[in-house]
Amino acid sequence: MIEFRINRTSGTPTYLQLVQQTKQALRLGLLGVGDQLPTAKEVVAATAINPNTVLKAYRELEREGLVEPRPGAGTFIRQSLAHPGGEVDSPLGVELADWAGRARDADLSREDVEALAKAVLDQTF
Repeated sequence: MIEFRINRTSGTPTYLQLVQQTKQALRLGLLGVGDQLPTAKEVVAATAINPNTVLKAYRELEREGLVEPRPGAGTFIRQSLAHPGGEVDSPLGVELADWAGRARDADLSREDVEALAKAVLDQTF
């Protein structure tokens, strides 16, 4: 099951953080079709956010066709975003982890690495 982490200083609305983290877990294959998301009550207990924020995030995921609520049962993954080779433990994931380690060893900060990766992604895609 996914564990949400809220960054209160990111400037990104909390509900969008939940949506983005769910999508990332779907892309990485950490969540699959039929998996259940934590209940709003569980997310509130773990993150100390408003229950309406969780429900707003889940409604957005439902609107996008990624989850489906089942009354009395919870919210379940309806669609995967995973692509073969996109898992963290795939050859590309391992190569990227090695690269990130080299960047850290070169004393680049997380922000430096993110900026470099974004620039390269923008040039490539």
